[in-house]
Amino acid sequence: MASCFQQPSVEEDSVIFFSTSNSPEEYSTSPSSSFNPSPPPQPHQHSRIYFELSVRNLSYTICPNRSVCTSFSHLMQKPKPINILKSVSFDARGSEILAVVGPSGTGKSSLLRIISGRVKDKDFDPKSVLINGRCMASTAQLRKICGFVTQEDNLLPLLTVKETLMFSAKFRLKEKSSKEREERVESLMRELGLFHVANSFVGDEENRGISGGERKRVSIGVDMIHDPPILLLDEPTSGLDSTSALQVIQLLSSMAKAKQRTVVLSIHQPSYRILQYIPNFLILSRGSVVHNGSLESLEETITKLGFQIPLQLNALEFAMEIINTLEDAKSKVYMPALENEPYSYSIWPQEEIVQIQQGSDTKYSGFCSFFNLFEIIFLCSRFWKVIYRTKQLFLARTMQAIVGGFGLASVYIKVRKDEGGVAERLGLFAFSLSFLLSSTVEALPIYLQERRVLMKESSRGAYNISSYMIANTIVFLPFLFAVAMLFSIPVYWIVGLNPSIAAFAFFVFVVWLIVLMASSLVLFLSAVSPDFISGNSLICTVLGAFFLFSGYFIPKENIPKYWLFMYYVSLYRYPLDSLLTNEYWSVRNECFSWQGQDHSKCVLTGNDVLKSRGLDKDTRWINVGIMFGFFVFYRLLCWVILARRASKTTI
Repeated sequence: MASCFQQPSVEEDSVIFFSTSNSPEEYSTSPSSSFNPSPPPQPHQHSRIYFELSVRNLSYTICPNRSVCTSFSHLMQKPKPINILKSVSFDARGSEILAVVGPSGTGKSSLLRIISGRVKDKDFDPKSVLINGRCMASTAQLRKICGFVTQEDNLLPLLTVKETLMFSAKFRLKEKSSKEREERVESLMRELGLFHVANSFVGDEENRGISGGERKRVSIGVDMIHDPPILLLDEPTSGLDSTSALQVIQLLSSMAKAKQRTVVLSIHQPSYRILQYIPNFLILSRGSVVHNGSLESLEETITKLGFQIPLQLNALEFAMEIINTLEDAKSKVYMPALENEPYSYSIWPQEEIVQIQQGSDTKYSGFCSFFNLFEIIFLCSRFWKVIYRTKQLFLARTMQAIVGGFGLASVYIKVRKDEGGVAERLGLFAFSLSFLLSSTVEALPIYLQERRVLMKESSRGAYNISSYMIANTIVFLPFLFAVAMLFSIPVYWIVGLNPSIAAFAFFVFVVWLIVLMASSLVLFLSAVSPDFISGNSLICTVLGAFFLFSGYFIPKENIPKYWLFMYYVSLYRYPLDSLLTNEYWSVRNECFSWQGQDHSKCVLTGNDVLKSRGLDKDTRWINVGIMFGFFVFYRLLCWVILARRASKTTI
């Protein structure tokens, strides 16, 4: 923790955007526990700055990747770039909702991702997006100003609504006190109509929780906890019934008016009741703007083209049916570029403009961020809640350790101290390693589920990937130690291994390191795997290769030279050698097999058993250091991969 590098705090750079009053509750709505958006406050209550979002001639082009099935002739050709957006221009003003509408694949999500800064810097034109007439120099500035709610609800299902928002407040409002964060969450729950489900689990497809509309409002709350002046939402009504969709739009309309917030969202064919809450529409067709304005002006355009809107359809639905005609008519009419029109928002002081434009490049002194410790504490708390409530993981690991321990002990009960007993002990150690290393695979789906939430939160500056990795390690250390104890106690004493207390303590310690290595390996492979099926296959392949080259099946001398490196990187080799050394080092001179019935000559001593594995010296603690190195190495690899993913994510 003391060696972590400091990163600029999102809240410090953005305070002039988000903190225009002394407390966030100053603008909260009525404290109703049900969904009933309060009317907007009167104009004299406002003290927020208006924010006008302007987009000028925004174009976005991508180059498609060649597929595996591409023919050889096509491989020689350079793939043609695809124009996703073509010279898109519009204005979105405070206290209003702008809806981006269009057929699927027309560029709506790409437009919102660019405006919110969820694209690479090389794909971003700094002259295309303006806030109050000022160009945004980088995507980092847009990320600070704009809250972005994705179409998918990336939430942890085993946290309650209040816990989800509280953890978001702890990560995004680090400079505030605990009481202020608590008040902000309660105010936001009332504003979102979530107070009556505050203690209900969020849930998902497998775990029953709150409704789809309530889950969408929780997603909105997570990205609004820091009170951004501009809120962007990618299809917030997708997958919701008509009533829930209407409630979400009512909520957004109320919040836009109450806090003079600029709201831009994409939506598919809204109903009549939803249309009355949306004053402006931006219709896209194949990346081009075919309409920008109110519903009334759209009706006039349709009428001028000689069409009559059917009674059973609204103007927007009918526009989707004649979208090609609208696009052709738009292309024939010369439309001059939008100019910055005068608007009644408060002008930023010159010193604030400089601070905003330089905010993302500010360098902070100091080697370690003060808030990293708090990030680790908050993440540890959340990790423990999730592990405790994931009954299938908690119970599975516990039962695996107990059943596996007693099951192995019942098979190898009171192993004899002869030549056959030596082979049985070696088989016990090898099988125990295989069982312990493969028993962590069930954690893969949980890691994969958390990864998407991690990408979303870290890309928004909620916390560092390093804090996540440290917290994960701290929480799993005692949990996996308990698993090691539950497995070791029955196996060690029922089988009748070395009766020394020191040998037993070392056995438990090695088992603990084994499950820690396995946990790190699974965590690393979950970071590189796209899904559960490929991740599970990768884990089985890697563990199988490690077991094959552990020296148990094939001696080191017989391993082909081109595979010899696998012997040294195998996770099985070092704990297997450590367990054998621990069992026989103190009884090196004891005889385990005699020649003849009169025991006249000893043919197998403890020292012979060790030499057969090349263990001439006591290397137990060297092996411990190597196992600990594997544990740290795989977690560092995981950290590097996750940090790289987070820097490129568009969630």
